Amino acid sequence: MSEREALDTVLRELRACRICRDAPLYLPPLPHQPRPVIQASETARLCIAGQAPGTRVHASGWPFTDPSGVRLRSWLGLDETVFYDASKVAIVPMGHCFPGLDAKGGDKPPRRECAPTWRARVFAGMPKVELVLAIGRYAQAWHLGSGSGANLSATVSDWRAIFERSGHPRILPLPHPSWRNNAWLKRNPWFDDELVPVLRREVARLVG
Repeated sequence: MSEREALDTVLRELRACRICRDAPLYLPPLPHQPRPVIQASETARLCIAGQAPGTRVHASGWPFTDPSGVRLRSWLGLDETVFYDASKVAIVPMGHCFPGLDAKGGDKPPRRECAPTWRARVFAGMPKVELVLAIGRYAQAWHLGSGSGANLSATVSDWRAIFERSGHPRILPLPHPSWRNNAWLKRNPWFDDELVPVLRREVARLVG
């Protein structure tokens, strides 16, 4: 079986997944019908590892079809055409379905069933990925393990060391591009001044 055939098989199974709804390992079950979201191919060299779909992405079925996506594409220096080209850019969240809202109206954490079930199989089908953008604490903890800092600020602040020491693929930690992080971005102007230029350079190198 070719890498493409293997990945296509995984994606078909993932898009039909209902484990968090019908056989949840962690209660309560997903409160709505699953709609797994993923973008991947065996040729992608850049992978965006996000958190989980929000309400707008759940409705559209496409990743980052919300204001967070607008900001993220600005950070990357990409237009929608390239961003949604699966042959170049993989988008693999920690949780593939919208997890629901908490009591304060914010998104719940990614479902814990998702990453252990699917992540290794998806990445095994993407051998050409050279850079993973770990967006938010959940993605950073998974992809960096013990190399993740005590909190998001500590991890993202250590981005140069993480980028230089990570093997293959390299990891670059980012804050979530949500409006909820506007205050963090204002407190940390070095992000736009220092990290974003390196991010855009690497993205341009990988996607052409």
